Parts: sequence; structure tokens; C-alpha cells
Amino acid sequence: MPDQTERIAVSVLTGFLGSGKSTVLGRLLSHPEMDETAVIVNEFGEVGIDHALVASSDENTVLMSSGCLCCTIRGDLIDTLRDLFGRRERGEVPAFKRVVVETTGLADPAPILHTLMADRGAVERFRLDGVISTVDAVNGATTLDNHTESVKQAAVADRILLTKTDLATTEMQEDIQARLNAINPSAPLIPVSMGEVHPDALFDAGLYDPATKTADVRRWLRDEAYAAPEAGGHYHHGHDVNRHNDRISAFCLYFETPFEWEKLSYWLELLATYRGDDLLRVKGLFNVEGLDVPLVVHGVQHIFHPPATIDAWPDDDRRSRVVFITRNLDRGTIEKTLAGVNAGPQPSAAPA
Repeated sequence: MPDQTERIAVSVLTGFLGSGKSTVLGRLLSHPEMDETAVIVNEFGEVGIDHALVASSDENTVLMSSGCLCCTIRGDLIDTLRDLFGRRERGEVPAFKRVVVETTGLADPAPILHTLMADRGAVERFRLDGVISTVDAVNGATTLDNHTESVKQAAVADRILLTKTDLATTEMQEDIQARLNAINPSAPLIPVSMGEVHPDALFDAGLYDPATKTADVRRWLRDEAYAAPEAGGHYHHGHDVNRHNDRISAFCLYFETPFEWEKLSYWLELLATYRGDDLLRVKGLFNVEGLDVPLVVHGVQHIFHPPATIDAWPDDDRRSRVVFITRNLDRGTIEKTLAGVNAGPQPSAAPA
């Protein structure tokens, strides 16, 4: 199996109907920085492609003058990825180094993430880089109130694009930013006007940095986002949102004592089996007995990527840390499941 940095990075672009996702994608396609990128969309007609930028096309593929390759989904995602990779190997399309998958506006992104994390063929050739979600600065609050899919799209994101900021008042922007920060504290909020955003702000959000070919845990985990100082110098260690239908909990647990692997794996398996629907995303860096290097764990609902070690700890702090973004599942329940399997390590305070 190829090294992580040798696999093709895949970014998932999601966002609810009317959030400006297709406008953003249409603008991205014109950037020269999108060369060596393949974009998989559901329908070309939904994306604002400037035909002056089209270099050549066939029934399912459009090659842009920027060097970006755009294709439609044929069957399911696995079939499309397999077909696209085969054409790349045969030299029928440019040798792209990145794939962007655009979901439909009503889509739950979890099945796509499951495919990239669990399908053998996909795992051998591709790696998940990150999830990019668009949220409308004008109508986003109403959308979050009325559509559970939009809440989930924001909750699992690594980057959130706050679109239509040119049409939103300052109060609108402040309100939606506060809500999104509560739903997903670690995802940077990127204001977008008229769909314009530079590709550099969106990609390379995953664990592995293609420039250094090493793991960048700090950028990927962003656990510091869950320990912001409050008035008086105290720290809060999680954000709970109970407004309307959000019911999202976002928090990070820290553990001083190393884990036994058997108990750690049983705990994670227990959570995935019995509360998998409520585990929107789990990211963790663990200190495991018998290992001199950290173990990385990444899960989306019922599916966990096979655990992998990385070369070194990011700093002198050897505590295990795991970020949870959950729905209808609070921090206390998570801690009780850990105590229930007698895993030994108990949560400690977040770093000051």
C-alpha cells in the first residue's frame, strides 16, 4: 500500500441548497492553482462553468484551461474514482494530484467519508484531506433551524465558508459565526463574497502535510479551539448547543495516563456500535502503552479509519487527546462509557 503522502488527497465540498456551494466551485475552477486537480460533481449544469475556460470535453469530462479536470459522477463514487484513476494511469487524463468531490445540497457527507475511510480500493489510492462546508451568512440560521442535514454538514467540516457576506449585515454575520463556532469550534470560518475564495485557504487540511511529507497534528486536531479562556482566566472545555434542532456537543478530552490498547479499542468499538449515529466526528491522538510514538484515530459515525502511528509527538505534551463532535450525546455520557469498560485513564483538565 502506498505511503499516506503518496496517495491522492480528496477534499469533500458540501453545503445546503442555496448556500452558494456551486458558485464557489465555479469560481475555484478558474484558478490556475487548481491545476493537477480533478473535480467530481453530480451535474455539470449545476456548476457555473465559464465555457471560455473549457479547453476540451467529452460526455463525462471537461478539461479546463487552468489544468483542472471536471467530471460527473458515474454510478456511485467508488465507480467514478476507479474510472478516473484508471484513466489517469493510462494517460487519458492529466495526472491530477488532488480530487474535490462536490455533494448535492441535501446530502449527508458521512457516506462519502465512510467510502474514503473504509473501502479497500479507495484507501489504497486515496486519502481524505478534509471537508469544506458552505453556510449562507444571510439565511444560514434559518437553514440550521429547519434542516438537520445542514447542521451535520457544518459539524463535520474542517473548513467552513461563510458565503454571501456581501449581502449580510454585521449582526447577521456575528450571529451565524457564534452559532457555527459553537457547533464546530475547530473549523476556521472563512468569509466569502461573490463565491470568491483562494484554493490555498481550503486544501491541505488533513493530518499529512504534502509539503513536508510529515504529519501535522496541530493543524489537523486543533484541540486548542476547545479550551478558550473565559472571563477571570478560567477555561471551559466544551461547547453545547441546544438551540432548536442542533443538539450538538463539541468537546475535547485529555488523559494523563497511557491507555492499554485492548481497552482503548474496545471503548471506541463500543461507542461506534451503540452510539455510532451520534458520533458525527472523532479525532484523537493517543499515548498507548508499549508505543514510543503517538497513535492517531479518526472516526465518522460507525466507521473508524484503521489506527496509524506517526513519527513523533508534536511537542513535549504526551497526554492523549480526543476531539468529539456529537449529536444527542453529551460529554458525560462519553465519560461514563469509558469508565464502564474500566479503561483506566480518566479525563484531565485541558491545557491552560
